[in-house]
Amino acid sequence: MAASSRTLIATDPVKQFSVFAENRVGRLYDLIGLLKDHNVHVIAITVLDTTDSAILRLIVDDPGKARELMVNNDFPYTETDVLAIEITDESDLKGVLAALFEAEINLHYVYSFIKRPEGRHALVINVEDADVAAQALGHRGYKVLTQNDISR
Repeated sequence: MAASSRTLIATDPVKQFSVFAENRVGRLYDLIGLLKDHNVHVIAITVLDTTDSAILRLIVDDPGKARELMVNNDFPYTETDVLAIEITDESDLKGVLAALFEAEINLHYVYSFIKRPEGRHALVINVEDADVAAQALGHRGYKVLTQNDISR
């Protein structure tokens, strides 16, 4: 059963959009409004601010629609696969990090989901080797989510 889970993750990974926006009042508001107006739900978000621009990292429930909206509305972006890990609560953070440490996986960044169904919590992580990380987390009993798990 673990092999089929890994195959599913590989074929249906969680998509993260990194949107590049000029650092001006209202740009994030514009993007979130655009997504909301088209029934695309932001599941997780983090913002990296610089002097002239910002990188808005988003996980959404409908990547195809989000992609179309950003292209048609001049929001430049890149897309990458990330790991989304279901956790019970903040006490699982140490276990997630221990799994990555033991597997000698470098963690690039982490942020949390805004909301998940049924009150479950989740983390978004970007690592140097997602396959090994997913395997290490699975061995510790953590569920690695697929895009299908977070889509509505």
